[in-house]
Amino acid sequence: MAREPHGHYLKLKERHPELIAAVEVLGAAAQTAGPLEAKTIHLIQLAAAAAIRSHGSTHSHTIRALEAGATPEEIRHAVIVLTSTVGFPTAAAALSWVDDVLERGY
Repeated sequence: MAREPHGHYLKLKERHPELIAAVEVLGAAAQTAGPLEAKTIHLIQLAAAAAIRSHGSTHSHTIRALEAGATPEEIRHAVIVLTSTVGFPTAAAALSWVDDVLERGY
């Protein structure tokens, strides 16, 4: 059974259907533009979400990485390796958001 998107995303989709449709097409095109597998793509997107301090996107990409076969250890490692690039406070905050998902079993 497919997971339902977050309520905020659904609200945006209802209010701005053309915009969200374009974003979804862009995302699908980016994912199929090269040889990376889904798990790797979602780990990269998770790291990017963490780097920009996006709480919601970090949650979303943690779930997507799990669905694509990533282990909790791989997910945490994807965030930990950011420490020397984005700083400890950012990585630590992102790890807490990752744990929000992992500890509740999404």
